Amino acid sequence: MLSHVFRAFQYRDFRILWFGACTSSVGTWMQKLAQSWLVLQLSNSPFLLGLDAFLGEIPIFLFSLVGGAVADRMDRRHLLIASQLVQMSCAFALALLFVLDALRVWHILCLSFLVGLAQAFGGPAYAALIPALVKADDLPNAIAMNSIQFNLARVIGPMLGGLALTRVGAAWCFALNGLSYLAVIASLVALRIRFRPAASEQSILASVQAGLTFIRRQASMLSLIGLAFSTTVLGVPVVVFLPVFARDVFHQGAEVYTLLLSFSGAGSIVGALLVAGFSEQRRKGWTALAGLVTLGGALAGFALSRNLAASCALLFVAGASLMVVFAMVTSLVQLLTRDDMRGRVMSVYNVAFRGGMPIGSLLAGLLVPVFSAPVVVGVAGGLLMVLGVYLFLGRHEIASL
Repeated sequence: MLSHVFRAFQYRDFRILWFGACTSSVGTWMQKLAQSWLVLQLSNSPFLLGLDAFLGEIPIFLFSLVGGAVADRMDRRHLLIASQLVQMSCAFALALLFVLDALRVWHILCLSFLVGLAQAFGGPAYAALIPALVKADDLPNAIAMNSIQFNLARVIGPMLGGLALTRVGAAWCFALNGLSYLAVIASLVALRIRFRPAASEQSILASVQAGLTFIRRQASMLSLIGLAFSTTVLGVPVVVFLPVFARDVFHQGAEVYTLLLSFSGAGSIVGALLVAGFSEQRRKGWTALAGLVTLGGALAGFALSRNLAASCALLFVAGASLMVVFAMVTSLVQLLTRDDMRGRVMSVYNVAFRGGMPIGSLLAGLLVPVFSAPVVVGVAGGLLMVLGVYLFLGRHEIASL
């Protein structure tokens, strides 16, 4: 059973990249925890907390299409290495500013935008690289395993980040994140796989247009991308505002914020393991929609809960459901895509998947001070449930996949 769940690890290059990416992701989540808590401490503003998340994600919405076209024209490893170097520099800059007692909220906001810009080029290249590391039959399993490394980091990173933040200070969270990028850079250098793009005389704009045309010709692809966008707009901002729940709903500090974030990440790991174990099942679209309805119900329940144990359990369910939705949708998008179009298609998917986050975070940041975090999250959960039921009953492009 375990060999079936982890069968993507039989591929050397996939193993190497997985461990490098997981190490880097742990550092990223250490920084995310410290950065979110620091923004709230420095500003006492839920709006600026949402704005920080917005600025970290909006470059992906704006520039991923160009990043995808570039990823189809050059060695994707080189593009990824450049992206990691930029993000590493930003982490070290935050650490230095904090040590010098010169860190201000505007520094954090500007560096978040720069990190997002680097990810706009690195994200499509990384997503397009994964299918080259495994056979087509094992691609859904590899996608689920990749989700596990990211969400394993969501558990380990906040735990380590919480310890570092409370014991030795935020500078260590930033500095350790900077060092963690060395692991993924080393793994990229060690890969045997080489992507050799076909010669192209098209301009970047024409390449982007060709990718959009490919997507428009497939109704199911459009529906999947629309589903990813809606889920991130409504389902992801709850993670951004967990510091607000910890402080204003449960009247606790960084320890409870770490606990909530860890339960959400643990649920995501379980969800990814379920996907990996059943990645050969055929009704991937149906499973994605079932996960969407469950996600909405769990978020609505979390918004209503005032019991910490119940809230942790509901976040666990929400994390698992969110991962089922995204792993299934990502698998379907990858399976419907030609390799020469993969960078561009995945860049559009990145725009939907990652671009929905800043829009949802900024909108929630505006609404939370007016209506409170529980009301905003509860309404978002209700809307996700309605969307899932509608796609089940009224539209069949996804459920039939």
